[in-house]
Amino acid sequence: MEKERQVLVVFPHPDDEAFGVSGTIATHIQNGTPVTYACLTLGQMGRNLGNPPFATRESLPKIRKRELQKAAEVMGIQDLRMMGLRDKTVEFEDDKKMTKMISDMIEELNPSLIITFYPDFSVHPDHEATARAVVRAVRQMPEKERTKLHCVAFSNGCEEILGAPDIRNDISHVLDIKLGAMKAHNSQTAWMLAEMEEKWNNKDPEVMNRFQFERFWSYQWDKDNVK
Repeated sequence: MEKERQVLVVFPHPDDEAFGVSGTIATHIQNGTPVTYACLTLGQMGRNLGNPPFATRESLPKIRKRELQKAAEVMGIQDLRMMGLRDKTVEFEDDKKMTKMISDMIEELNPSLIITFYPDFSVHPDHEATARAVVRAVRQMPEKERTKLHCVAFSNGCEEILGAPDIRNDISHVLDIKLGAMKAHNSQTAWMLAEMEEKWNNKDPEVMNRFQFERFWSYQWDKDNVK
């Protein structure tokens, strides 16, 4: 993995980073690259409140904030930014406000790489709104100075349109960190990790292949249609 000057990660929810990019984040940090993670919301509307309930709508943001801080600690992130937007409302934020928020961070940090979702291929409205804001902010930069933009895509049929991911990071050396980051988001992941962790510990080929590689698409500016 290429050593970067500075990496900026932008996702809307706590745990968005854990499943898709935590190994990549950990690798950059181990390579000596500073990583800033801007998490736009605290996942206030997360579906999982437990059965029996362990949280209420009022207490869930506090729980998820602690989990996000723990995940950042596991990955080694020292610059965690909680941007204060509300879960499931990011799509309704003013476009100019969202773009400026990202542009201000780019101007401050001068990242050589930004990691976010791929517009139109990331399913959730908050994901899509976040991705569009990042693309708009990077697009404003002079073309030859645009920050590299590596995007996560997972909608059905995304590879048929985008092609195969052009970045495939082997993060086998930090799999324990990736698992730790996922486990940190216990309120949302405990139900799915119980069975998976057993397979993980037994080196189940399907599970290991699923998590050993983190896949990204470089944003295709020649096909840019973000508004």
